[in-house]
Amino acid sequence: MNTAHHATGLFAGVDVGASRTKAVVLDQKRKLLGSDVLKSGLDFSGTAETCLQAALHKAGMSADSLTSCVATGYGRKNVRRSGITKTEIACHAKGCFHFFPMAMTIIDIGGQDNKVIKLDNVGRRIHFKMNRKCAAGTGAFLEEMALRLDLALEDMDHLARQSQEMVELGSFCTVFSATEVLENIRQGRKIEDIVKGVYHSMLKRVLEMDTLDDAVVLTGGVVAHNPFLAEMATVLTGSEILVPPFPQLTGAFGAALYGLELESRPDTRQADSGHT
Repeated sequence: MNTAHHATGLFAGVDVGASRTKAVVLDQKRKLLGSDVLKSGLDFSGTAETCLQAALHKAGMSADSLTSCVATGYGRKNVRRSGITKTEIACHAKGCFHFFPMAMTIIDIGGQDNKVIKLDNVGRRIHFKMNRKCAAGTGAFLEEMALRLDLALEDMDHLARQSQEMVELGSFCTVFSATEVLENIRQGRKIEDIVKGVYHSMLKRVLEMDTLDDAVVLTGGVVAHNPFLAEMATVLTGSEILVPPFPQLTGAFGAALYGLELESRPDTRQADSGHT
């Protein structure tokens, strides 16, 4: 890269998820200059480029100013401008540890899957689990429940906060939960009480994926749009739940941080090898 690029020191991270694509632009001091979020749609490459250009525009910069672009997420191989890819496990870990430099259990609630990642006190990953076989506990579960309740997704957080008597759902399965929701509607239960029950069912599913050691950090787009989930998780676990700034951007932020570290320490460059 030429010296002008080195002088500018802009680092992009693009996180192409199955549901949403996120892009961030950082400077050399790790300051967030611009970001954007788009539905991933059917053209991952096109969406990634549009999202990155929007983040650069908000930063007041052009793609020519980029020192590096690191891609992550389900569609990371589709980011044409990326010079290196890293897995979402690695990038969420990197992003969370940047904001909370301590041993932690990270719970990433995504649109299509959940991840539990455990880090030691220097940020090394020591364990992880993923749930990709069932929609329960994911953003897709919330979307299905919103559809059954005839609600806009953005209204659910506000409604859950209004609940005085939560309706407890007995099933973790999305299909059976939908049936339970319809039965509670038929019985005349309050919508806000049903919504809180949906949140509670979702959290139980996620929190039971693994033991929760050390600090617990919630991240991902679902938490970004439903912050009441973090408050409910605090009650369920009996300990404070941490949420990074802009939780939906954590993976993209971590990807950009990898780019910054690779620029300063080229010997740390590693190939993407699955869930690393």
